[in-house]
Order: sequence, then C-alpha cells, then structure tokens
Amino acid sequence: QVQLVESGGGLVQAGGSLRLSCAASGRTFNKYRMGWFRQAPGKERSFVAAIQWSGGTTNYADSVEGRFTISREIAKTTVYLQMNDLKPEDTAVYYCAADTTGAFNYWGQGTQVTVSS
Repeated sequence: QVQLVESGGGLVQAGGSLRLSCAASGRTFNKYRMGWFRQAPGKERSFVAAIQWSGGTTNYADSVEGRFTISREIAKTTVYLQMNDLKPEDTAVYYCAADTTGAFNYWGQGTQVTVSS
C-alpha cells in the first residue's frame, strides 16, 4: 500500500507562485514514477507532470512546460510541484499520484489551487 498526502494549495493572484508537496509512505519508491494531475470544475482530471523516482527523469503537459517544475526529495520520500507564473486557468484541485504498475494507481486526497485574475 502507498499513502500520499498533499499540501501547499491555496489562493494566489495571477502571476504568483505556489509549491505543492506530496509526502509518500508505505513502500519503497526507487522503481516508481510519481505524478501530479489536476481537475478543474466541470472538466476531467488531466496530467500535469511526472518524475521517475530513480534517476529523476521528468515530463510535463504542454500547458505548464516552462512554468511548473516537478522534483523529489529522496530522503523525505516527498515530491514537489513548484508552480510559477500562475494563471486563472491553473485553478483546479491538484492530485498527487504514484505509478507502481505501469499506470498511476495510488492517489492523494487532493489540494485546491485557486488563481485569481
């Protein structure tokens, strides 16, 4: 089992920054991939960014490339999402996820990010 707990969401003005954290526990992570997804009101959940726990290879959705940075701190088994130059369209519930089987199969409870214009 894997437990994921997100934190760091909140309200910010357009152009501002936030950093989300995802504390992971329950299993060893060296073979896994971690990711961030988001779901805006009335829309489906969508991919934001992912990182290989071992090696740190990252990939991003086009909509956030160059503004968001995903990283991990191995000693704390924590994944971060640094979000800069936030836009109102970034408003969503952000979810942390773990991929232990080739698909993201563990999810956190989500944290709200609201960007005001």
